[in-house]
Amino acid sequence: MNQQERDTIERVKHEAQRRIWVTFQKEGIHCYPAAATDPALKTGDEYDVSFLGAPHRHIFHFRVWIDVVHNDRDIEFIQFKRWLEKLYQDGTVQLDYKSCEMMADDLYLQIAGKYPGRSVWIEVSEDGENGALIKYETHRPNINIAI
Repeated sequence: MNQQERDTIERVKHEAQRRIWVTFQKEGIHCYPAAATDPALKTGDEYDVSFLGAPHRHIFHFRVWIDVVHNDRDIEFIQFKRWLEKLYQDGTVQLDYKSCEMMADDLYLQIAGKYPGRSVWIEVSEDGENGALIKYETHRPNINIAI
């Protein structure tokens, strides 16, 4: 490897995006009232999801990524996870009767308040099966390095 290749590798390493992620689960009640009456949802055939119009239980699975600025982590993931879980325990954030996307938005507002200026990705799923991923990007680095 020549010096130019080493320099390129060092620049890529220096500019790499660094994120930590944590996971946690919360039990909640979900309801999609429109499913009981919307003809696109209450189809009467194998695609019918009108049952979603009644309250039903899920275990919501969360995976949250957040930017960190160095390899020694300026956010410790165990502390970050405990803080996120506490937001639900103390009622700061609620999940009942919300879509996965609404839950992600609510959680992002709290994270952005405590950790401003950081990109955050939040994935929320129902029972670990179906869900949503929202990427709240605060920056998009423009790196022009051919790898």
